[in-house]
Amino acid sequence: MPGEQATLLQLPLTIVPAGTEHEDAIWSALEPVLRAAEVYALPRDWSRAEALAYWSSPGHEVFVALAGGELLGTYYLRANQQGGGAHVANAGYLTAPAASGKGVARAMCAHSLERGRARGFRAMQFNFVVATNEPAVHLWQAMGFSIVGRLPGAFAHPAHGDVDALVMYRAL
Repeated sequence: MPGEQATLLQLPLTIVPAGTEHEDAIWSALEPVLRAAEVYALPRDWSRAEALAYWSSPGHEVFVALAGGELLGTYYLRANQQGGGAHVANAGYLTAPAASGKGVARAMCAHSLERGRARGFRAMQFNFVVATNEPAVHLWQAMGFSIVGRLPGAFAHPAHGDVDALVMYRAL
């Protein structure tokens, strides 16, 4: 839920709805991930405006994870599909590079699962988890997600060539 507290390296981690005041910090975290092009199937040459427009698209409920006034991560929550698929949530997560491996993604995922339940979603599905992003795959599995599909060679990884993308799912 908004304002939920968790402990991160002795600092309270607060997850709150994102506002326009967070745009610079979101871009600072998002830009290196876009440019590396290793975990998101998004154009690596997007401008700041294009990337922020995508992250906060209509239908995306966006949150930020803050500690000591610093943005450590952000995520969006949305319906995975419209109509008959609107009861299944989808989310995208981004941890600031300096906060990687410190529990921020786990806290955001737990928050998104609670928020998804509160919004009436009955399940959550990740449509395109890059298989070489092993920390994310392991975390999502630890959070109760199962791999329900594999898309062979669906992601053009800049270092590994064409790698699989995974579809991951869990009931809420």
